[in-house]
Amino acid sequence: MTNNDIVQKLWNLCDVLRDDGINYSDYVTELVLLLFIKMVHENTEAGTLKKHPLPEGCRWTDINEKSGINLLDDYKRILLSLSSGKDALGNFVHEDPLISAIYADAQTRLREPRHLEQMIKTLDQIDWFSAQKDGLGDLYEGLLERNASETKSGAGQYFTPRSLINSMVRCLKPQTGDVIQDPAAGTAGFLVAADQYMREQTDDYFDLNSKEAAFQKNNAFVGVELVPNTRRLALMNCLLHGMEGDDEGVVHLGNALGEAGKSLKQADIILANPPFGTSKGGEASNTRDDLTFKTSNKQLAFLQHIYRNLKPGGRAAVVLPDNVLFEAGVGTDVRRDLMDKCNLHTILRLPTGIFYAQGVKTNVLFFTKGSPSDKHQEEKCTENVWVYDLRTNMPSFGKRTPFGDSHLVPFETVYGDNADGTSPRSEGEYSFGSEEIEVEKDDIEENQGIDDRLVHSRWRCFTREWIADTKGDSLDISWLKDKDSIDAADLPEPSVLANQAKDELEAALSELDSLLKALEGGSK
Repeated sequence: MTNNDIVQKLWNLCDVLRDDGINYSDYVTELVLLLFIKMVHENTEAGTLKKHPLPEGCRWTDINEKSGINLLDDYKRILLSLSSGKDALGNFVHEDPLISAIYADAQTRLREPRHLEQMIKTLDQIDWFSAQKDGLGDLYEGLLERNASETKSGAGQYFTPRSLINSMVRCLKPQTGDVIQDPAAGTAGFLVAADQYMREQTDDYFDLNSKEAAFQKNNAFVGVELVPNTRRLALMNCLLHGMEGDDEGVVHLGNALGEAGKSLKQADIILANPPFGTSKGGEASNTRDDLTFKTSNKQLAFLQHIYRNLKPGGRAAVVLPDNVLFEAGVGTDVRRDLMDKCNLHTILRLPTGIFYAQGVKTNVLFFTKGSPSDKHQEEKCTENVWVYDLRTNMPSFGKRTPFGDSHLVPFETVYGDNADGTSPRSEGEYSFGSEEIEVEKDDIEENQGIDDRLVHSRWRCFTREWIADTKGDSLDISWLKDKDSIDAADLPEPSVLANQAKDELEAALSELDSLLKALEGGSK
């Protein structure tokens, strides 16, 4: 049984939850409260966890042989004990802050004991030996991704594709000893991927001494998440991957645009996909008196937080929507400040459709605090910005055409081996049929004298001076022409277009009049 098969089996349990009147949006939260107890049991049985993290009386073996109302009552008691750390008599059953955080305010909405019994039996029938081979953490992530793909739930409206997360991690190459942060952690996908990357480089941390291994387990990763239920999923995800964090766990509950973000220590690496939108962004960012540019745009506030919170020489990769690249006013101020304080060396223009919210146009900005020659430099740190266009004339990605690792290989190749973007680079990358793509006429005129083939490259370099003088410090840089786009230069005069539209509307109204008369005649 593959992990995909197991994820499907787990997802089918949502039908059981639905039969008990549980809302679609609560499926995964309800499921994982029980699933986590089972996964901890399996990890302990397999020896992956040396010590059982759940207290006696609150384990899988305390419920899997029971039935009826006694089962449901015992399950409710277990959730209450895990949340409070105390039993019904007020006696302490555990003092683990991480377990308390995972089960904070946890309660089941199940009303029928038979539905709980059915879920337990299904979990006991799963081939956990097969699941162990790929890791229960990866299985859990598969369930989170499946939840994100179900757009009705809204849980993964901007779920970052796993292939993109892994690519960003491979580019930044985190090293053991680095402090790695995600101020918009979600279910901790970036942090888990960074941990997995380093485990692969160090024989699952066996190459480290005890002090170094303890740092990786408890201090290397820090995230912030605003939504309590999402944070619960993140803490479970981290613990199943062997990441415990500090007393609050790896992912802290709070607002990175408020005090929770202000109190974070500086990081060596920041990986993030900040939430899109502006709702409450102004309120949140205004509580940060350390952010120079006040804005109601969440992404601009997050971007400020990120580049300010990097250590000198620290590296970041951040997913941001197009508006951050071209928004005027405060947007221009933030971009200038970013390019002054950091070396913004790379922009990856992502295709549309890779997020579950259709039509969202996004980019990944890669930057390093300071300049390539001086990590403490705070002015004019950006000299050149390299742009990779993975958007123009790419397929319409979605469930039927998934976005995967193969689409990112050409970009990673030209990005180079140096994590800070300082590898030797040269323009010219023609993947996905770019040589057949038309280019914008203005761009051809601006680039007279260069290789005609080069203007069709997906990989181009633009100087800081060109960005300032030609783009007015907008970073919305494109030169390839989408096959479905319309060149405004080739359109007729506005008056001609208006007359054409008028003629078409008059013809349509005439046809409607004829239809109405025919209908009236038939009804007599």
